[in-house]
This record gives sequence, structure tokens and C-alpha cells, in this order.
Amino acid sequence: MMSRQKLLLHPAAKPLVFMLCLLPFAWLFYSALTNQLGANPAEALIRSMGDWTLRFVCIVLAVTPLRVISSTPALARFRRMLGLFAYFYAFSHLLSYSWFDMGFDVPEIAKDIAKRPFILVGFSGFLLLTPLAATSFNAAIKAMGAKRWQWLHKLVYLVAGLGLLHFFWMRAAKNNFAEVFVYAAIIAALLGWRVYQFWKKNRLQPIYNGRVKLS
Repeated sequence: MMSRQKLLLHPAAKPLVFMLCLLPFAWLFYSALTNQLGANPAEALIRSMGDWTLRFVCIVLAVTPLRVISSTPALARFRRMLGLFAYFYAFSHLLSYSWFDMGFDVPEIAKDIAKRPFILVGFSGFLLLTPLAATSFNAAIKAMGAKRWQWLHKLVYLVAGLGLLHFFWMRAAKNNFAEVFVYAAIIAALLGWRVYQFWKKNRLQPIYNGRVKLS
């Protein structure tokens, strides 16, 4: 049987992951065309796109822990694609809101963003996600340098926090917090894992008088 590593490195792996990532959008598009989104299809479409944005952000954050814990380096080759899909769903979420809720009325959209904190938070998350998507290419890494590129892409942690807050405020209107707690637990666990790895690395390699010593 082909090993997990070989399966992930197979030429068909990336196209398959791409198709899987596109399935939610395809299903929502089909559901909209066939009137299967309920009594308020516009709201269902907007919220579903937002939900999938948060899910993909969680998946992106999960790649490194899963890669390390399962000793499967090949998982890293999908992270860029997953990050771009997170942006794709965030853009679709914003586009759906701008179209169905606001009719592409830019002045009214600007007023709505300024007036409603949960929309401002969500829009801020989208703005922060934009440079990450724009620099998710080898040419950008070369132009910026690996270290600066890595620091820029740490913004994904802030994006996750803003996305969770945006989701919390949306659910608070209907006093429905069950899903919020699930996403909060997932994001806390993923960020907690990174904090623990950072702490472990610095504990094992303390810097003393400018020299690295093993404790």
C-alpha cells in the first residue's frame, strides 16, 4: 500500500484537494440556482460563505501542527492553496454582502461598515488577509525575503481572532453560541500548540552571553 507521504506527493493530490476545496462553493451555487437555500437565500449565502472562510482559516492553521505531529512534511505543499481558498471564500462573503444586502452601493457600504462593529471587524480581517493572498507566490517570497515574508504571514493569527469575533457577534444576535465555542476551542488549541512549540524551543535553546546553550 502506498505510504501517506507518497500519496500526498502524488501528482493528482493537488488537483484533488483543489476540487475538494471548491465543493462548498459549487454546492452553494447550485443550491442558489435551484432555490434550496431556504426562505432567505441571500442571508443563507452570505453566512455560508463566511462560515467557510472561518473553516478554511482553521484548516490553514492546522496544517503545521498536523505536519509535525504526524511526521508528514508533504502536508506543507497544500498550505498555500488552502490559504488562497480562505481568501476566495472571504472575498465571496464580502461580495455576497455587497451585492445582496447593499446592491453595490459603495457609500452605503462604507456607512454600514463604520456603523456596525461586527462588519468593521470582519472587513478588517479581510483587509489583513489580502496582503497574505497577494504574497502567496514564490516571486513575492524572493522579493520580500523569507524572514519578512514569514513575519507578514503571521497576520493569519490576527485574522483568525478577528474572524472569530465577527462570527461571535453575528451569532450573538440570535443568542446562538454553540458553534462559536467550537471554533473558539479549535483556534485556541491551534494557537496554544504554537505557543507551546515556541516555549519549548526557547527552553531547549536558551541564549546566554550571545551563545546558544542546550539546557
